[in-house]
Formats: sequence, C-alpha cells, structure tokens
Amino acid sequence: MYSRVYVEIINMCNMDCSFCHGHSREPGIMDMKEFTRVLDQLEGKTKYIYFHLMGEPLTHPEILRFISTAKERGFFPMITTNGTLLGSWKEDLIKSGLHKVNISLHSFEEGGEEAFVKYLGQVADFADEASKAGIIVVMRLWNNGLDGGRNERVLEFLKNRLEGDWEENTRGIRIRYKLHLEWGERFEWPDREAEDYGEEVFCYGMRDHFGILCDGTVVPCCLDSDGVINLGNVFEEDLDVILGSPRAEAIRKGFGQRKAAEELCRKCGYAQRFR
Repeated sequence: MYSRVYVEIINMCNMDCSFCHGHSREPGIMDMKEFTRVLDQLEGKTKYIYFHLMGEPLTHPEILRFISTAKERGFFPMITTNGTLLGSWKEDLIKSGLHKVNISLHSFEEGGEEAFVKYLGQVADFADEASKAGIIVVMRLWNNGLDGGRNERVLEFLKNRLEGDWEENTRGIRIRYKLHLEWGERFEWPDREAEDYGEEVFCYGMRDHFGILCDGTVVPCCLDSDGVINLGNVFEEDLDVILGSPRAEAIRKGFGQRKAAEELCRKCGYAQRFR
C-alpha cells in the first residue's frame, strides 16, 4: 500500500505563479471514463488520492463528480488548490465528500490590496465552514515571506477571521481541530537543465507515493511535471506491471541506497532536504 497517489485530473491552471515550474505538455483533462480506470487500478494500492500535480483541480468541470465517485469507492479524496475559486465552489465542495484541502496562500501574487483582501476573505470563509463540517483544511505560506511582507498581513487577517487556539508547532500553527496553517520552503524543481547535485539522493518517490498525469502517464513523484520519468501508462497497461517494472524497481532500490537511478532525480532541489 502506498500512503498516497497524486492524480492529475487537469494540467491547466487559472494562474501563473512564479514558483511553479509549469510544464511543456499539451493541455489535457481527464474524463470520467479515464478517471474510473484510474480508480480501478488504484484499488488495494492506496486509500488517499490527491488531485494534484500540475493544474488547478477546481477548473475541472467534473471535479465534484470525481470527488464523490472516489469517496463512494472507498478512497479519501484530497485537493491542492490556489484558493481563487473556493468562493464559487464552497457549498458544493463541503457536501462532496472531500477529505482534505490544501490551500496555497502564496499563490496570490498579483492584484491590488482590495483583490488580495477579497481573496483572503473567501479562503477564510471556506476554511471556517469546511473545517467545522469535518474536512481537514491546511493553508500554506512560504516561510521566507511573500512580496511586500504579506505573511504578517495574512496572519493578522486570518487571526481576526478564524477563531481557535492558534498553537504553534514544528510544522506551523494549529488553529483548531482540522484547521491548520503550515509553512513551506521554496525549492528548485527537478529539471533536465538544472544543476546536477550528484548521485547521493534520497526521496520517498516510488516508496510511499507516485503520480499519474492526466494522460495516464505514471511518474515516480508529484514534481515530474513533464513526465520525464515515464514508467508506463495506466490507460494502456496494468498498473501492477508498471509499478513492478525494472525501471520502477531501480528507482526504489536506488533511493533505498541513497542513490539516484534517474538523471532527473540528481537534478532535484527538493530532494536535497533529505540529505
């Protein structure tokens, strides 16, 4: 069993964040038939599905159906979102069977003060109601600050809108039950043109998680945005065969020995934190 699997249901986004690596693939979207095929393949392999790799999941026209279908099949559906569309989806998302939502507050990089306050307001309203309804809500900020010192303003705004104990911990702040604010570190995405950090690399990719792109391509982690490490395609092959392939086994074995079996993994800034 994998602790989680990242399923990219759409690779298009309504924003263009400076910290996002982006991708060079053709715009794509997973339909219900394909998603059902993915769920069939994931049975017995994980319980937790993140609608996350590239793209904004709330731009998918069938996101509610995807969530409810995954829930009905015994999975715990989770989304990672930039939060800009939460106001439109709030009531339906809360009723959909969603298990957890991660909201990247550092995504809002453009727009004036009025737009920023409106954005924070809809995020806070969603976080408040969703957490009270039993959905885990995690809001995230970069720990090195946002442009213009926005972190402090975000904290002040949220403290005025969200009641709780606001207890600090090693990951951030526990506001109250099922409502959290966490800090994240910016990092360099893996890229074939990036710096080669050497063979000594450790990662949890293919050990406790992997990803499936919207065209069915299986990748070892959620940072392979271009599908460079293409292990196979779930729409064409059995997932058991893909996960048991020599290339997939080499990745697992390599990380077990703290070695990168793939060139892209040697060029991953995120993996450097596990040295």
